[in-house]
Amino acid sequence: MSRSTKLFLDILLGAVVPILVLSYLTDTLGAVPTYLLAALIPVGWVFVDLFFITKRINFITGFLGLNALVRGLLAFWFVDGLLYALKDTSGGVLTVMIFGGSLLIGRPVVRAFAEQSLDPRSPKQESAVEGLFRERPVARALFWSTALLTAVNAATSLANFLLNLRIVTAAFGTQDFNTQVAQVNAITRIALGIPEMAAWGVALYLIFRALYKTLHTQLPNASREHDLWDLIEKRDAQRDAQKEHAATSTEGSTE
Repeated sequence: MSRSTKLFLDILLGAVVPILVLSYLTDTLGAVPTYLLAALIPVGWVFVDLFFITKRINFITGFLGLNALVRGLLAFWFVDGLLYALKDTSGGVLTVMIFGGSLLIGRPVVRAFAEQSLDPRSPKQESAVEGLFRERPVARALFWSTALLTAVNAATSLANFLLNLRIVTAAFGTQDFNTQVAQVNAITRIALGIPEMAAWGVALYLIFRALYKTLHTQLPNASREHDLWDLIEKRDAQRDAQKEHAATSTEGSTE
């Protein structure tokens, strides 16, 4: 599945379809069944993606799966008012806790996302990526990218909480409640997703800029048009040659 198709389905099943279900099926299915259907469609899509499309178990899929599981379980917590606003913000709070916590323990969580973007396919490539991530400019970019995403998610989570508190005022289990949830979701699921996507773009830009800058510093004669993995291979070949030369020089001096 192409990335554009995947993005389209994420938006369609994660935001658009649930809003349409809440808006048009309450009279047919009843308020509570319609609410549950709308809440579980995005959860079901995440698990279909993980187990039948992506089919990969790693930190990213584990994080997405945990977030979906929490939302799925909370869908059966039938509350309104302040408690509903808290419930609907739980996913954002979980994200902030994981991202912020990773900074406190010195393992910026964006590192896992960057590693998946590079997609190392052998132990040698994995070792090369590990070494590159330890370089100070790259480590600094990983830290500040994670801090940026933590701050943006904290801001959007607060906005999500306040919007839910202001808009969703009807009692749970009524048509008005479903209508208000659809209204707030039309704002939060789409509008608040824009700054989060922009933050991810900035974060990945900072990381890859640091990766290329570090490699070009170590390989001053390398072309600026080289692929990142080409640069990594050239750097490793250069280091192997330097080690071999050093070993040869040591043997010669010993003799």
